Amino acid sequence: MATMLSTHSERATWRDYLELTKPRVVMLMLITSLVGMFLATRAGVPWTVLLFGNLGIGLCAGAAAAVNHVVDRRIDSIMARTHKRPVTAGRVSPLAALTFALALAIAGMSLLMVFTNELAAWLTLASLLGYAVIYTGFLKRATPQNIVIGGLAGAAPPLLGWVAVTGHLSAEPLLLVLIIFAWTPPHFWALAIHRKAEYAKADIPMLPVTHGEHYTKVHILLYTLVMFAVTLLPYAIHMSGPLYLACALLLGGRFLHWAWVLYRDSKPHAAINTFKYSIWYLFLLFIALLADHYLLLNI
Repeated sequence: MATMLSTHSERATWRDYLELTKPRVVMLMLITSLVGMFLATRAGVPWTVLLFGNLGIGLCAGAAAAVNHVVDRRIDSIMARTHKRPVTAGRVSPLAALTFALALAIAGMSLLMVFTNELAAWLTLASLLGYAVIYTGFLKRATPQNIVIGGLAGAAPPLLGWVAVTGHLSAEPLLLVLIIFAWTPPHFWALAIHRKAEYAKADIPMLPVTHGEHYTKVHILLYTLVMFAVTLLPYAIHMSGPLYLACALLLGGRFLHWAWVLYRDSKPHAAINTFKYSIWYLFLLFIALLADHYLLLNI
């Protein structure tokens, strides 16, 4: 009881509110958004769009993350890696977190409306609602395919960046969305295997819990093959050149290696190592897209 009282008596700091936004996740999203912006044009991206567009997308992503903290606070209290989160630990009340999320969303949407265009703003709002409401509020607890269906919201940032610059949809940014969409299941299921016992305890129907680890490993391998094939499409449609192709082959080959190691259970801690590599994989793949884009401009 004393511990509980002391925990709830802690005052929230700015770090707690920063943690609500899941800054590491948002940073990776903003990198893909940034790449989407630069790929959208052969001219320079206006500094107002570059700065305020990414800031608006980031604020909306942070708002969705804060809602996730509130909705998942019971689950977070059970899981070792999340039980010290601000809302779960009582440093930030659910009402304060939701108020904070609303303020972030309004600020983000305002920036997008003023400095980009309406389509970018509404697509960003749809992504926010897709993650915060559809995935977090419903899909996560409803089906073991939660991360596959809900992954579309997390795959949106490069599309948002592209549309913020151009004001319209086209095939190229949708291909970037498809890459992240195909990347999400092997990325997240590897973590789910590593945290299987905690998800089971929290009664969350993640694929390793409902169908077993072997079934999940097979699907990680299959989705990695799909992802590998999808990442070659930018070269196939002449959206990118040889530099990107070489990087996609090398990075994708390494991802397939980890997926195979995980499937064969041939190394200790394969699940968490696959998860860690997947983060670097996406980061480096999009950097390769950006580098290749500017190489093509100079040829």
